[in-house]
Amino acid sequence: MAVSEQFSYRRAELARQYCDALEGTTILDAASGLFLSAPRRTGKSTFMREDLTPAMAARGWEILYIDLWSDRLKDPAELIAAEIARALAQYDGTLIKAARRAGLEKMRVAGTLTLDLGKIGKPGGVTIAAALEQLHARSAAPIALLIDEAQHALSSDAGRNMLFALKAARDQLNQGGAGRRLHLVMTGSNREKLAELLSGKTSAFFGAQVTPFPVLDTEFVEAYAAWLNKQTVRGHHYSATTLTRAFRLLGHMPELLKTVVGKAFADLGGAHALDELVNHHAKEIQTLMWQEYESTWNALTASQRVVIEVLARSTPAPLPFSNDALRAYKRVAGVDLTPSHVQGALDALTGKGQLWRAGRGDYAFEDLRFRDWFLHTYPESQHIPLATKTRAKVPRAKARATKK
Repeated sequence: MAVSEQFSYRRAELARQYCDALEGTTILDAASGLFLSAPRRTGKSTFMREDLTPAMAARGWEILYIDLWSDRLKDPAELIAAEIARALAQYDGTLIKAARRAGLEKMRVAGTLTLDLGKIGKPGGVTIAAALEQLHARSAAPIALLIDEAQHALSSDAGRNMLFALKAARDQLNQGGAGRRLHLVMTGSNREKLAELLSGKTSAFFGAQVTPFPVLDTEFVEAYAAWLNKQTVRGHHYSATTLTRAFRLLGHMPELLKTVVGKAFADLGGAHALDELVNHHAKEIQTLMWQEYESTWNALTASQRVVIEVLARSTPAPLPFSNDALRAYKRVAGVDLTPSHVQGALDALTGKGQLWRAGRGDYAFEDLRFRDWFLHTYPESQHIPLATKTRAKVPRAKARATKK
């Protein structure tokens, strides 16, 4: 199959609707910010980069994009501050380079404010609001701040403080009837954790709402099928109906669908049953995904399984050391789970990438599909007894000597 052009699928209308919402010219008013939630690997980040960002650029907005999972070793607050500093630097590149060559980190911006680029948002440095105010002045454009996997900001105190700083900056830049000068867009693959940014009175964006990001579906698959069929000979065409069935089976993940199609084409040979092959490989990949979850489960210790059992079946999940959680552990294990057992299990599960620590003792599933697999495989509550210590076996030689 000779590929004449790369496949691309644009969602320009959805991007336009979101931009209108940020400007307040549509029913969906995102004055407080746009908070989009969708499962991982369903096209959310691709939409941000390839659809939403160009739509914002067409309106003349100054765009800042931060993926909080781009460097998991750095504090989320550092990543956000660094992007703001980068955006400011592009307007004074020559001055900054000269200052740094002279060993200076500070610079004059617009002749009125001294910025220390390494201390934006930190004690002794300029506030986030002031930095964004200066960025607006230098760019003479509304600012769009896009934060991917925003729930990760909850994983540190600095990250939480940064969310409040961004809320303060939004209020400061958008007041006074001069129009909205700061647009906030935050996405998350964990809806429950993203909702923590705005669900309580002490949350940074209390009063806003999480908007479900529409996953790709029939229109995407039809466009993909049309592109595929341009590359194949007559009689080997892919059915959009079969591809849609496979796509839904794969959890609406574009990359997995492409993998399935590639396997189907490679295995085709002289056969003409492409539809059957695509369907077969979709089920095969879903089976492999579930086998991976099963292997993960089988590798867990008893105490780790107890913690997963309790967190998976509780909505909302209790704090892991709360009385409710401790009682739930005992119901599952049959015995009390000590705090050290619980902490050890949480540390191990976090290290393995099964759980994500949201800060302040709160945990959530890193991959919600693992939770879905678990509840599907084990629909009823389980009894998971903790392993008891066994007495050491007496060496044979010593045993014989004892008999004599």
